[in-house]
Amino acid sequence: MIILGCDGLTLSFGERDVLSNVSFSVQEGDRVGIVGENGAGKTSLLKMITGEYEGTGSVFISKDKTIGMLSQNAVTDEDGTVYSVLEDTFSDLKEREAELDRMRRRIDVTHVAGITLPDSYLSDYTAKLESFSADGGDHFRGLVRSYLIKLGFPEQEWDKPAGKLSGGQKTRLALGKLIIRPPDILLLDEPTNHLDIQTLSWLEDVLSNLTSTLLVVSHDRYFLDRVATKILDIDNGRARLYDGNYTKYTEKKKTDREIQRRHYENQQKEIARLEAFIEQQKRWNRERNIIAAESRRKAIDRMEKVEAPEAERQGVRMRFTAGSESGNDVLTVTDLSKRFGDQTLFSGVSFLIKRGDRAFVVGHNGSGKSTLMKILRGKLAPSGGTYEFGYNVSIGYYDQENQELNDENTVLDEVWSEYGKRTQTEIRSALALFLFRGDDVNKKVGMLSGGEKARLTFVKLILRSNNVLLLDEPTNHLDIKSREALEDALAGYGGTLIAVSHDRYFVNKLCTRVLDISADPFADYHGTYTDYLRYSAGKTQSAAPAQVSAGKQENRRRYEEERQNRSERRKLASRIERAKKETAETEAALEQLEADYKANELDYKKLMELDVRRVELEEKLMSLYEQTDRDEREFAERFGE
Repeated sequence: MIILGCDGLTLSFGERDVLSNVSFSVQEGDRVGIVGENGAGKTSLLKMITGEYEGTGSVFISKDKTIGMLSQNAVTDEDGTVYSVLEDTFSDLKEREAELDRMRRRIDVTHVAGITLPDSYLSDYTAKLESFSADGGDHFRGLVRSYLIKLGFPEQEWDKPAGKLSGGQKTRLALGKLIIRPPDILLLDEPTNHLDIQTLSWLEDVLSNLTSTLLVVSHDRYFLDRVATKILDIDNGRARLYDGNYTKYTEKKKTDREIQRRHYENQQKEIARLEAFIEQQKRWNRERNIIAAESRRKAIDRMEKVEAPEAERQGVRMRFTAGSESGNDVLTVTDLSKRFGDQTLFSGVSFLIKRGDRAFVVGHNGSGKSTLMKILRGKLAPSGGTYEFGYNVSIGYYDQENQELNDENTVLDEVWSEYGKRTQTEIRSALALFLFRGDDVNKKVGMLSGGEKARLTFVKLILRSNNVLLLDEPTNHLDIKSREALEDALAGYGGTLIAVSHDRYFVNKLCTRVLDISADPFADYHGTYTDYLRYSAGKTQSAAPAQVSAGKQENRRRYEEERQNRSERRKLASRIERAKKETAETEAALEQLEADYKANELDYKKLMELDVRRVELEEKLMSLYEQTDRDEREFAERFGE
């Protein structure tokens, strides 16, 4: 059943069109991930659905369905404590609990006084008690405590006034309020911001098991793979809904684009051939020739025209160079610790980073990951222990808060002030690679968005050519295309990388070393992040006999499925290949007809025969085009190629 529908949604800010004729429908229980570049209109779409933004078009929400939204910078009510803010989500249960307490006290008092209450009163109490229990009244406080812990609020913080929380903490508390008792339609705008990896994993499990319909804006590809059952792609103001998670969506979009390109080129080729035939017939200028030309013109007019694929927007382009080579021992850390007052963030941290390592610092929120990076950068002093960088080390640092930017500078001056020996053309060229073009370079840094500040920081970092990079949450504020560009640039980087990131897709692609600062004791694991998760979970390769037996059955089932798929794949591929061969032969036959026409220009009887043959070949060719297109789509959908 359709629970939410959008028809022709269009939104403009001044002369800029943000959304253009966006139409789609969502079935009850769908979990839709909304993706697109920064500024594509993802948040604007959610706000149009809730009615916060007004444009043109219509939004349909199924009758009696509730809707709730988490904004990127959501805040909670400032009254009350951390615990009471979340507990008040169950205000109806608290009121019913208070009523049951009053009824219970009356029963106790009358019993002591020897007064008999009416049977109806006792029956009413029993019915209300059973209803209260059935609606979760016996365990809602336990649920509140569980959610607070999972959201990164230790018990000692539960009495803290909610108004004194940081921005990230307020967002996490607002997220808890929304998902602990979710509405029928749940809209989440970047819910993974401010969450550590452990909390992200918990949130994915919660959202995957909700019965609510979910629309979520996110740049976290791992999250979208685990949670989403459909992807709404917003590109150039338009939207298209794809079945499957993020990985399936990217494969399908790429395939669809390639098929559309080939279909467009084939159709244009056929139109050009028909146009040439029309011109030839017009030159002969006889009644029969004019009729033939008009017939081909009608054939062109009847065609359902295929649009050329829109040019892909050019994303940022990055390339890190390491400059001079460092020594083999890049960084030595010995028994490092950090305390703030009576609170110890971490202690006993020791590791040796070698040249070429790609080490990622992981741990739960508040464990001191960013603090460690600030210590290594020299911005904070450690409470104990030592650290020392090796020979010829040149350090580049990315601060997740972009505090090393001067808000009063223009974009151009921010870079030029540090690289004054470079020409303005060189600086502008570097900025253009990060999408700062034209008048963009004259913007004040303080007026830039989070994503723009991140890109500006990377411009400065790349120009330095450091052989060691310290990156603290470098993917924050970046859209998916920019994250992929950063991943590719770092994959080709010849220096040493030490990074903090909650983006598991990013970590999995680059990590060769894991430094778990929240492990007890501190963990230094040589290997990928996925391998570390298996290691830390204590998994072994051995299995119980029953598990092995079940595994064999599962392997057998998979083998049979794969064998059947391989057979069907070969048959379909063979059919496509035969169709392509026949298409080439038909096109060659049509080209030969052109030569036959010229050779028999005065033989009208022969020309009539050739004309009949041409019609047959053209109809056959169009049929082959359509059949090949259908088969290629089926092949792409079933086998992802």
